[in-house]
Amino acid sequence: MEYAITKTTDITPLYKDDTCDKYDYIIAVSCGVISGLIDSFLVGSPGNSVLGKWTDTQVDKCVMAFAKMNGWKPRAGKENSVASAIGHLENKFRVNYDQRHGGDVDKLFKMSAKNHHMKSLAHSPSPIGLFFSILNQFTSTATFVSNGQIITVDTETYELQGGNFISKLFCGIANWIGHLMSDVAGSSGSVTRGSGIVMPFYELFGLCNFGSFNIDGNKQTLAQLATRAFENGYDARFGIAQAIPVTLCEVSIRLIWGIRQHFQYKKPLKECIPTLKHADLRVMLLCGHGTLCLFDGVDALIRSGGNPLQGFLHINMVGWCRLVTLVVKEICIRAGAAADIQEHIDAYKRIDEAVAVYLAELEKIDIEAFRRETKAYNEMTAILASSDGGEELRKNLYLILEKMEIRIPWETHDSFDSFVRDKNAVLRFQ
Repeated sequence: MEYAITKTTDITPLYKDDTCDKYDYIIAVSCGVISGLIDSFLVGSPGNSVLGKWTDTQVDKCVMAFAKMNGWKPRAGKENSVASAIGHLENKFRVNYDQRHGGDVDKLFKMSAKNHHMKSLAHSPSPIGLFFSILNQFTSTATFVSNGQIITVDTETYELQGGNFISKLFCGIANWIGHLMSDVAGSSGSVTRGSGIVMPFYELFGLCNFGSFNIDGNKQTLAQLATRAFENGYDARFGIAQAIPVTLCEVSIRLIWGIRQHFQYKKPLKECIPTLKHADLRVMLLCGHGTLCLFDGVDALIRSGGNPLQGFLHINMVGWCRLVTLVVKEICIRAGAAADIQEHIDAYKRIDEAVAVYLAELEKIDIEAFRRETKAYNEMTAILASSDGGEELRKNLYLILEKMEIRIPWETHDSFDSFVRDKNAVLRFQ
């Protein structure tokens, strides 16, 4: 069975047919306006957010559910105590990089209980956090970012559970996840909302030791501004609240686009799946998220009152990151980079389909029967190889035919010679 993998040379550019009609633009902008109003009036800033209070409650429920999965058995009257659940997780998932203030790191840099989750790179719920968590646990160190610098300090010797590298690695990842869950809703001793963990990649602001922002009469860098925002509640819980209007904008545009494609343009459902390969959909998403970010930026500017910190607290970081991602992807597509990538993806898909067919054919083969037949053929080959020729070869050939249960086509005669001499004889293959 042969499978030919051919290279596609007539790939349709991803930016072809990217024209939108007036209704597409109206839909996209309307979705952006509605999402922007929700962001302005229901998300707002930490401490003054309707959706933020709701997301805080949902995070607390998740922490308690996770704690119960890991053996938390609350005492009577503590069934709904998130502090008790956090305390259980803090004891169960201990790590060596949980220094709380500058005194724990010999005052090498300024750090407090309010910002140590941002300055400790291992506390980030991102690939960066996972990398530094594993590194710190294996090397008994702790890594921080402060004033644009990455600082590593030695900690007490830390021994991961497990008898080999793989089991220790698994234990390290489990510790990282469990410890993040113990910190995402604040600490067990928090009287108020408490300091959670940062949004994914927010810790990189700690490297931005540039800029000059006047906050309370003091000139501060972007890193210090982001740290102050985190201390005021700009954490992962608030990031979930920010994601609500962004998700609403994204889903509503995709849904309306798919409905129009199917019911208005009578396209089959397979062609109405709202993926980014449709250029007109990408333009609608850019318009929708651009409108959302425009509302967000104007709202942040108005509510800041000239205070950079208040403006930062009102910026929807999730929305701006989504807009930047869409813009970068569109630039790559227009520049032609995406066409080559798509060509390789299509080739790999064809290879995968061919391999799947080939594997399906292989699954039909009886392996045990194949092994038995191969063994029998090898034995027959050995018998023929050991024959000197003549009468011995003839006997071995008859023996092989008998073992293979092959009927001789001249078996109606005593021998092949008598068969040849019989003019009326015929060969009978069965």
